[in-house]
Amino acid sequence: MNTPHAQEQPRSLDAWLSYLENIHSKEIDMGLDRIVAVAQSLRVLQPSPKVITVAGTNGKGSSVAMLDAILQHAGYSTACYTSPHLVDYRERVLVNGKMLTEQEHCEAFSAVNAARGSTSLTYFEFGTLAALWLIQKHQVDVAILEIGLGGRLDAVNIVDADLSIVTSVDIDHVGFLGNDRENIGFEKAGIFRAGKPAICGDRLPPQRLLAHAQEIGAHLLCVQQDYDLEKSEQGWNFILCSELAKQSLTALKNLPEPQLPVVNALGVIAGLQHAGFKVSANNVAQGLQTATVAGRFEIWPGEPKVILDVAHNPHAARYLRDKLQALREQTSSDINIIAVCGMLADKDIHATLAELTLVIDSWHVATLPGTRAAQAAHLAGVLTQLQCRSKQFVSVANAFEQALAEAKPNDVIVCFGSFLTITAMYACKGRTIGGE
Repeated sequence: MNTPHAQEQPRSLDAWLSYLENIHSKEIDMGLDRIVAVAQSLRVLQPSPKVITVAGTNGKGSSVAMLDAILQHAGYSTACYTSPHLVDYRERVLVNGKMLTEQEHCEAFSAVNAARGSTSLTYFEFGTLAALWLIQKHQVDVAILEIGLGGRLDAVNIVDADLSIVTSVDIDHVGFLGNDRENIGFEKAGIFRAGKPAICGDRLPPQRLLAHAQEIGAHLLCVQQDYDLEKSEQGWNFILCSELAKQSLTALKNLPEPQLPVVNALGVIAGLQHAGFKVSANNVAQGLQTATVAGRFEIWPGEPKVILDVAHNPHAARYLRDKLQALREQTSSDINIIAVCGMLADKDIHATLAELTLVIDSWHVATLPGTRAAQAAHLAGVLTQLQCRSKQFVSVANAFEQALAEAKPNDVIVCFGSFLTITAMYACKGRTIGGE
């Protein structure tokens, strides 16, 4: 194990990241004892006056982006911590929507390294503490923190939130969270706090999630039971469904369709109102229209149309399927949808791919970098079981090159399956987050 004194301290962000990858024996090490001790030494357990945490199988990134946009339009200063990044590590910490300098990240890592002493931290734990240090340094009004994995034992959960949102509950990370929705729901409910506002955006909330919220006395509101949406001629309405919701929420009419999934907008609106943030209907409308997330049904201009989506589990694949089907109906039924897919081996590959077989016409599967990657041959084997033919490639770049060669101008190439797939797409096209 490396300690702060075992080698010269890194001087660049790349050197720090390389250092962090090698200081702990496990990539994921569930439990909070080690990180809490270091956080107390750093004094970062309350990084800002107000804190929002967001957990969920899918929808976390969209919810964080919409929370951030709405709050900024309402005049709040904000900081967001999300993971993983696509191209640049600095994407993980945004202050008022902007990345910080490499030097600031180096200063944060140095502070964490000095505080940890001989305590071993994972890459994510180290990065989380550095993010909290940076957020505290910038003295923002609201910190919006995305849970990395699960909830109860995730490093981000060392911070007591004023508002906690669980976006959805589905099967993912079974080796750490359990293999059914009840156990996973309980893990995600671990971000709720006694006497504090809490939101569940899943229309079939697990009983263990509901029971935990009741047991600790969290002020829980749930979609469909307490609030919901209805379509209107001018857009959609945020409606109230229970007397409990009417005590803290206000109905909103004629909201615009967001660029991100509207199902996540519901929980965002309910949460901000439930927690007492001063946001107007106009702030909400502006935030919904401007919030975007790289790699979430991201459409690149030009022909053929290229769509990037990080969908890596069945729940996200169903959303992607519906979006692709709607796109086909809006354009032409004779278009071909060509998939470029790379996935990690610890995902539910069969169920994820099965959701998309009816909308994808041809498959190009690739092996991602790293030890967790599913081999292209394995993906091809799963597709064979699903009665789909595929072509195998050693990299996402090679798969995409072949897909481009085969595509007609009006076709669609959809690249999905992992954050690493999207990262590879950005690299092979020479793009940066937000454009060319």
